Amino acid sequence: MSIFTKIINGEIPSYKVAEDDNFIAFLDINPNAKGHTLVVPKKEENKIFDLSKEEYSSLMNFSYRVAKALEKAVDCKRVGMSVIGLEVPHVHVHLVPTNVMSDMQFTKKEKLTKEEFVALAQSISRNFE
Repeated sequence: MSIFTKIINGEIPSYKVAEDDNFIAFLDINPNAKGHTLVVPKKEENKIFDLSKEEYSSLMNFSYRVAKALEKAVDCKRVGMSVIGLEVPHVHVHLVPTNVMSDMQFTKKEKLTKEEFVALAQSISRNFE
């Protein structure tokens, strides 16, 4: 069972920003930038291209909606998207508010307080449609 499945099951707390029957989005607790969000299918699958075409399309549609909410909640030039998947064997999309290319390199990390995480998650969630 992956750490993301434990988050989905409520066994590990998270700063959730959006959820439906098939997907959940929550703030990355070790973010590249303020607002770095992970979008995860509730079905545990190791690799993104092991998803069916329908599951993949649904994941991208849900990610789009989260990214649009993120753009409204966090001041940035754009929301970058990355799917790497080596660190956790459960499909996940990184949505990173980006102002410079280095925001997408996973080398620089942002520190936020619990209060900042909570406020940010609420702000993104309010903008989710």
